[in-house]
Amino acid sequence: MAIPAITPYAMPVESELPKNKVAWKADPKRSVLLIHDMQQYFLNYYTASESPITELIAHIQSIKSRCVELGIPVVYTAQPGNQNPEDRALLTDFWGPGLDDDINQTKVVDEVAPSEDDIVLTKWRYSAFKRTNLLEMMEEQGRDQLIICGVYAHIGCLLTASEAFMQDIEPFLVSDAVADFSLEEHKMAIKYAAERCAVTTSTSLLLEQLKSEEQSFAEPIEENDEHGLTLQGLRHQIADLLGESPSDIDDDEDLVDLGMDSIRMMTLVEILRGKGAEINFMQMAEKPTIAAWWELMSSQKALA
Repeated sequence: MAIPAITPYAMPVESELPKNKVAWKADPKRSVLLIHDMQQYFLNYYTASESPITELIAHIQSIKSRCVELGIPVVYTAQPGNQNPEDRALLTDFWGPGLDDDINQTKVVDEVAPSEDDIVLTKWRYSAFKRTNLLEMMEEQGRDQLIICGVYAHIGCLLTASEAFMQDIEPFLVSDAVADFSLEEHKMAIKYAAERCAVTTSTSLLLEQLKSEEQSFAEPIEENDEHGLTLQGLRHQIADLLGESPSDIDDDEDLVDLGMDSIRMMTLVEILRGKGAEINFMQMAEKPTIAAWWELMSSQKALA
């Protein structure tokens, strides 16, 4: 019933990533980083000095460092020791009694230990959402993307990604920042995620994407006298709300198809009104493209 000893295996590399079914992009303003079950108890089943653990720890360190720089909340899960039988319930049938109430088992490993600013959730089931306030916390902060790393890929990490998807949260499973019982199970987890509920990515791709998104947010918006926005500035505002790169959005592309729902559209209306544009929700909803919206704003300028 206990976790088996895990034979070292080579961490999957970027070239082995499965093909994603969706093209979601991690957005610093929408994301939460989840470091899943990185407790000493679970890592004791690996050989600490060999793959995949060496890469796992190094990659989680890099991802967390980047997320902290960008102000992305960092959340940990950790199972308690000496769980009551009624709390552990059916997990006992599969895995035995679990962790002892011993700091040498329950602590998150020193290399990626939480800081004072991080959130640590008590973990009760495979999914990090079960019997925790993770969903409520994300909703309160207006965040709807979850970056997942940790152990074990085909159990808690995959089930958390699946439940995130079912809660309309976009999951990102970092293929070389998770580890599993075997390479076969590791690859199964990332393949299932890519095809059914998440984006699978690598540490390097994720870090590059976050860097790119940060740069797009930081670019100054060139102003004009009427609305405080140029066409390019409008594009950046829209990309910001959609979590897309400005260069990936065509002027005539239907923004609803990209995720511009009524809430995001109303948010944009308020932003534009704050810059002096006399524009309303119904006008924007009638033809949701960058070209149409800029034409509305430009015609106001011509009439002024």
